[in-house]
Amino acid sequence: MKVLVKADNVGKTFIRRSYARRWRDLAAGAWGGSAQEPLWALRGVSFEVAAGEMLGIVGANGAGKSTLLRLLGGVGKPATGSVEIHGRIGALLELGGGFQGDLTGRENAILAAVVAGLLKREAIERLPEIIRFAELEDFIDAPVRTYSTGMTMRLAFAVVVHTDPEVMLVDEFLSVGDLSFQAKCGVRIAELRERGCAIVLVSHSMDQVRELCDRALWLRRGEMVACDSVRSVAAAYEQEMREESLRRTPAAPARTTDAGTELRPRENRFGSLEMEITGVVLHPGPTLTTGGTLGIEIGYHAENPLPAPVFAVSISQPDGTVCLDTNTLSARVAVAQVKGSGAIRLVIDRLDLAAGSYFVDVGVFESSWSHAYDYHWHVYHLTVEGGFAHKGILAPPCRWSLAEATGSPRVKERLAAI
Repeated sequence: MKVLVKADNVGKTFIRRSYARRWRDLAAGAWGGSAQEPLWALRGVSFEVAAGEMLGIVGANGAGKSTLLRLLGGVGKPATGSVEIHGRIGALLELGGGFQGDLTGRENAILAAVVAGLLKREAIERLPEIIRFAELEDFIDAPVRTYSTGMTMRLAFAVVVHTDPEVMLVDEFLSVGDLSFQAKCGVRIAELRERGCAIVLVSHSMDQVRELCDRALWLRRGEMVACDSVRSVAAAYEQEMREESLRRTPAAPARTTDAGTELRPRENRFGSLEMEITGVVLHPGPTLTTGGTLGIEIGYHAENPLPAPVFAVSISQPDGTVCLDTNTLSARVAVAQVKGSGAIRLVIDRLDLAAGSYFVDVGVFESSWSHAYDYHWHVYHLTVEGGFAHKGILAPPCRWSLAEATGSPRVKERLAAI
């Protein structure tokens, strides 16, 4: 297929100023002067994205993801190598960042669409659909400075996806709006791909990258670690995170939970302990009937401020088979800066697991998943009762009935009525 995005040996430097403080520099009159040192934000990055393909860019904070996306969007020039883009760009580098606060939503939408390459006539013709998509009918003639962050982001996304982009550059687009709006964004992205749009997505969520992307590019301190299938890159990236968590786990003494289970660092507890899980409570308790509601309350404490930690819960079997894995980042639940003590709760409205013995594993991670602050593995037991009519892990409600062959008209009528 036609290549629409190409990066060849791309590098980017910034200037870091360092002040001389040695006596010989002072004697030479250099005190207070500055020496310019190049800092490599990116180095030797090469990849291609074809029409209809979606590439996910992953890496810890400071890895160079946003810098790379900006270079692809023409914001700045690479110090080495080259960037080639073939086609109209739809860039969501900073949702709503180009809007003028004193202009109305309508005026900003028209202006942004024209900047993106539409004629003013075309922008006005598409405006009603942009407004409907953004769900801003009642606010479109109010100044954008009166909008909430979510409203501004919805309008920005709606404009970009209605300008017929051939290349889309996206920074965490599925954090836009509520869950229903995020689902609508996902559908529109899929439609653009079917039309041949090449998409580059920067994301902190490996679940999001697995779900949406064909390939993934992993950056570490500005350099490429891997660019391959999503499965292979995700596995390697998460393995490094586990190793980093183990490396950071201190040799602390064991601690006993309220249920009497020992938490032993580097055995069933991992993480830097910059933030600690202080307690885990299962509601209504450690025994549950299949199909019942399970609440998981996680208490925590952070001595110092930590920005946007990610809370995660998984339910696994004794042999390590994961039955459920969820976290606040993939669920689009914003967790602000945390300091001091608090609690967070996950409610699973219906847990359709087969009868058996399970563990509830809980953890809290650094915002870009670089390592765990605290992770408790196979500590909290959960027993599920009932569901004996099933084999396997799941025990969803189901029913059997005797019926005629499915080809008969009466059976077709019955099936249509279900």
